[in-house]
Amino acid sequence: MFEDLQGKAVLVTGSSKGIGAAVALGFARHGAKVAVHGFSSRQAAEEVVAEIRGLGAEATLVMGDVSKREVAAQVVDQAAEAFGSLDVLVNNAGDIVKRVRLDDIDEALYDKILDVNIRSVVFATQAAYPHFKKQGHGNVITTGSLAARNGGGPGSGLYAGSKAFVETFTRWLAFEYGPEGIRANCVSPGFVATRFHEVHTPKERWEGAAKSLPLRRIGQPEDIVAAFLYLASDQASGWMTGQMLQINGGALMV
Repeated sequence: MFEDLQGKAVLVTGSSKGIGAAVALGFARHGAKVAVHGFSSRQAAEEVVAEIRGLGAEATLVMGDVSKREVAAQVVDQAAEAFGSLDVLVNNAGDIVKRVRLDDIDEALYDKILDVNIRSVVFATQAAYPHFKKQGHGNVITTGSLAARNGGGPGSGLYAGSKAFVETFTRWLAFEYGPEGIRANCVSPGFVATRFHEVHTPKERWEGAAKSLPLRRIGQPEDIVAAFLYLASDQASGWMTGQMLQINGGALMV
């Protein structure tokens, strides 16, 4: 079904670990050329690149804080230069940063959460647009969150709000740039077993989260990958844009 991913140039931001790493590897297994992006851990990103190359696929490493406009432009341009084109941008970089109550939010934390979840998406997409426009086609896939729909868990109001922005921004991209051959969709995962929850969610809540789901288990990064591949494939989803794919074990049914 995803044969047309062969040879496509894909940049996955935030792909040194978790869902991003699984998605990068998923693209590689289907023959795509993958730019692996990291920021805080170069070693982790290099390990993903090595694993991709071990599959016989082409990979390059790009590093930097994509919440900064000039750095996002460098990251995107380096990926496009490495492969000679850029077909798909996966805006996956994001983080809850810290669970905090309303009265404990200060300006520094506010900026940090919105920078990593909103500015990174806006500036990476902005940097990718000239490449898409030159080619006459492009594909943006953002990573949303169930939190955008249900308000998130305790202390995650800013994160949930930032992911709601990501979903709305994705719809706007689809509407505004569809006539230029650019598609934009969003994958919104529920509770997935990654470092995100290992750091920010107490272990005792994991079992309760699993029991609350119709499928009775929390997700794994590999559960999410096929949704990204589907949205990246013109063969599979070429008439689909502005959509939010909810992958959450039944936590939200729409």
